Amino acid sequence: MTRTLFPEDIHNMSPKELDLLTYEIREFLLDSISKTGGHLASNLGVVELTVALHKTFDSPSDKLIWDVGHQCYVHKLLTGRAQRFGMLRQLGGISGFPRRDESIYDCFNTGHSSTSISVAAGIAAARDLKGENFHVVAVIGDGAMTGGLAYEGLNNLGASKSKVIIVLNDNEMSISASTGGLAQHLSRLRMSRTYLGLKKQVKNSLASLPLVGKGIYSGIGYIKDSLKYAIVDGAFFEELGFKYFGPVDGHSIGDLTEILSLAKDVEESVVIHVVTQKGRGYRNAENNPGRFHQTGPFDVTTGAPLTVMAPTFSEVFGEKMVKLAREDQRIIAISAAMTEGTGLSKFKEAFPERIFDVGIAEEHAVTFAAGLASQGFKPVVAVYSTFLQRAYDQIMSDVCMQKMPVVFAMDRAGNVGNDGETHHGIYDLSYLSHMPGLVVMAPKDGLELEKMLDYACSLGRPCAIRYPKGEAGGFGAAFGSGNGGFAIETAKSELLQTGSDVEIWAIGSMVKTAAQAIPAINRRGYSAGLVNARFLKPLDEAGLKASIGRAKAIVTLEDNIVTCGFGACVSEFIRSNGGSGIRLLKLGWQEQFLEHGDAEGLYRKYKLDAASVAERICGFIEGEA
Repeated sequence: MTRTLFPEDIHNMSPKELDLLTYEIREFLLDSISKTGGHLASNLGVVELTVALHKTFDSPSDKLIWDVGHQCYVHKLLTGRAQRFGMLRQLGGISGFPRRDESIYDCFNTGHSSTSISVAAGIAAARDLKGENFHVVAVIGDGAMTGGLAYEGLNNLGASKSKVIIVLNDNEMSISASTGGLAQHLSRLRMSRTYLGLKKQVKNSLASLPLVGKGIYSGIGYIKDSLKYAIVDGAFFEELGFKYFGPVDGHSIGDLTEILSLAKDVEESVVIHVVTQKGRGYRNAENNPGRFHQTGPFDVTTGAPLTVMAPTFSEVFGEKMVKLAREDQRIIAISAAMTEGTGLSKFKEAFPERIFDVGIAEEHAVTFAAGLASQGFKPVVAVYSTFLQRAYDQIMSDVCMQKMPVVFAMDRAGNVGNDGETHHGIYDLSYLSHMPGLVVMAPKDGLELEKMLDYACSLGRPCAIRYPKGEAGGFGAAFGSGNGGFAIETAKSELLQTGSDVEIWAIGSMVKTAAQAIPAINRRGYSAGLVNARFLKPLDEAGLKASIGRAKAIVTLEDNIVTCGFGACVSEFIRSNGGSGIRLLKLGWQEQFLEHGDAEGLYRKYKLDAASVAERICGFIEGEA
């Protein structure tokens, strides 16, 4: 788009101009995202809906809340940010999610699913308490409606006097295809366009009868309910206290603006059921919306990625899960709407009866896994690190407290780059470090991930394995990654190289960073060793004692915040075991919310790349004198 648009520009456009704008937006999104990467299919699917919202409502006075927020690109284009899309999700550029500090048109930061209805209810309550007058609109997808928080919000809002307009964007997709009872219910609603018309016809006919029309209408609620249940099984939203409108064609701006305008005039809260097509207007995304949910740079004509990765940790995990399941029929895979993202597509093909996609419901996924484990199965919960945070209580009470042998395969741990603050997995070592009875590991490469899965599935106790986004290759036989014959042993680290001045205890992906830093440390005249910790819990206490005996200083290195993380656990062990004479440096992320940007750029900015780590360690050694 060569022009900068704001909502007031949309208000003044004719229907024909709005229609032409949708083509312009799709062309721009394809051109821009094919260069920067980002969330494509979901944004192509909400072009008309977003235009209609800005045509009908007065943002920023009226509040538009985007659930998850990855579908907010069109909203950003219509609120003055088109010229900044060349830096979408880049360090110093605009975020791929709504950000209050980025624009007055973004009223709430989002990035995790199923929050919008609760947020909208809170904003509406605040509006009413202050006597203000504006509309509150929550845009939530059918995938996000599988999350429990959405139902808590609906339950509370339905009984509230505060009015909210909920737009349910039904494209039959979250990241993987939507599953569960609600998806089936919405499918029935799509086939029930006669319901609203028939209900209105009955009401008008009865109300028009002389003398007793209104009385009859108000007195035959049971007939209305019978019609409702006969035509739309359940009438879920109306039973919760909402007016339900739809289904509506989500690609007709005329239909959308008409029903959105109607919703503005209704006194109570409203659910507008909008049916859209994910990937609309780009055949490659229409045919494979999961592939284009989030993409790196790609060729627009073919849809092929511009860079081809070596096997990723997700792929290694998925391949290993298939092998394990062939050997042990008790292995069960569980996903929270992330079957493809976590590498489980091949498992689903091979063992469709042994994989459960529970929707965007991480709390349920964990407790569901605990139930399976209680009956002798070996459930593996595949989940992104940032989303497992949402199931903290279930991990503690339903898994660890009851010693259930559930395995957590935690993808996207550490710095994940462009998705930013809501998606970085830099907190998991900290929130898992104090859970009694939980084994926590992190592999340095794909081979070690396979070995850890072997170990975890045979352990018979709660276990978590965290691994990063991206390639799973090793980093050279000089540091032991060429040895395929090893087995993981409880609380046993891997000594890769001894050092007399310092030994670096690195965990997970940071082992590679430490290995790359050591030559620079050696060139400064220092003897540096390296230990691949493997375990956060239980720590290799014998290995730590040996390091303390060999080196003058210990450095810990982790892709996690230092607060309560791996370094903190090492520090506590040293303090509790009379190691006050050893110097300790903890390297990791400071306690913060990390912004978006390419992963390597973020490591450099915060001095956690190999060159910076080497410099910081040398400065630490030299500070001894």
